[in-house]
Amino acid sequence: MDARSRDESLLQARAGASDGSTTSQPGIPTAGQPKVQQPKPQALPNRSGPSAILVSTRQKGNPILNHIKLLPWEFADIPADYVVGTTTCALFLSLKYHRLHPEYIYSRIKLLAGKYNLRIVLVMVDIPNHEDPLRELSKTSIINNLTLMLCWSAPEAAHYLELFKSSEHAQPTAIRTQQAQSYKESLVEFVTTPRSINKSDAASLISTFGSLQNAVNAQPEQISAVPGWGEKKVQQWCNAVREDFRVETAKKASAPVSRATTQKPRSVRQDQVAMAEDEDEAVLRSVMEESRRMAAAEEESRNSSRPTEQLDDGIAAALAKLRESGG
Repeated sequence: MDARSRDESLLQARAGASDGSTTSQPGIPTAGQPKVQQPKPQALPNRSGPSAILVSTRQKGNPILNHIKLLPWEFADIPADYVVGTTTCALFLSLKYHRLHPEYIYSRIKLLAGKYNLRIVLVMVDIPNHEDPLRELSKTSIINNLTLMLCWSAPEAAHYLELFKSSEHAQPTAIRTQQAQSYKESLVEFVTTPRSINKSDAASLISTFGSLQNAVNAQPEQISAVPGWGEKKVQQWCNAVREDFRVETAKKASAPVSRATTQKPRSVRQDQVAMAEDEDEAVLRSVMEESRRMAAAEEESRNSSRPTEQLDDGIAAALAKLRESGG
């Protein structure tokens, strides 16, 4: 199209606009045409991770795989040993292998970088002296933002992996314990701490004695009279409210060597009173020792000053004799 024909088309368009006529342009609806309805955007569902546990090819031959039965699993090319969620992975480590190759776990942690939010180190405790390696791995986990999980068998390790995978989309309330909202619920929760005692047994116990204090102080013969309470429940209840809260090994470690081993076991209150008496006795002994030391020092200073005084008297007498003889 030359310049002359282009100018003529522009003039015709302007003339049509002045006459009130409209020209239809592509994409713009005119007055007589219906408006184009745009589709509404729809939110696409989030793509969830695979339903199976992803296992690295490094784990071929691991006996843990024989015990993963509740969920499917498949091999995959992943930097971790197991992927049990979209943002959760796990590294497996045997302490027996860690003792021979201590640098292995650090190289594996370096490969993870920041690819997962929750990074688990699943440690198989398969050596007797495991305190020092676990202490080292605990420090490493804190520094590298890892979660340390211990297991003592292959079935236990597999169970942990299944739990993490099955809880991938679970809400936090799924593992949150329900706290008692009233005194009655707290009372029932306390009484039902022994395994064989249920809620109906707790209600029978409280209704019989009227209060928890009376139930705790009651004798085994009185508790056996409660409806539904047999010998096993009575024994478990009495053991729960009368046994010491300290572990027997801790008591043996903290007991003085000089005490006789045939002494009868005492309650926690008696132990506290005995410890207080021992402390008071130690303080009194130290005070008496300090007073004795000060008295001995004072006596020594007095004894040391006496020869000096005697010497001074002797010198004075000698000078007096010299004066008399000279006079």
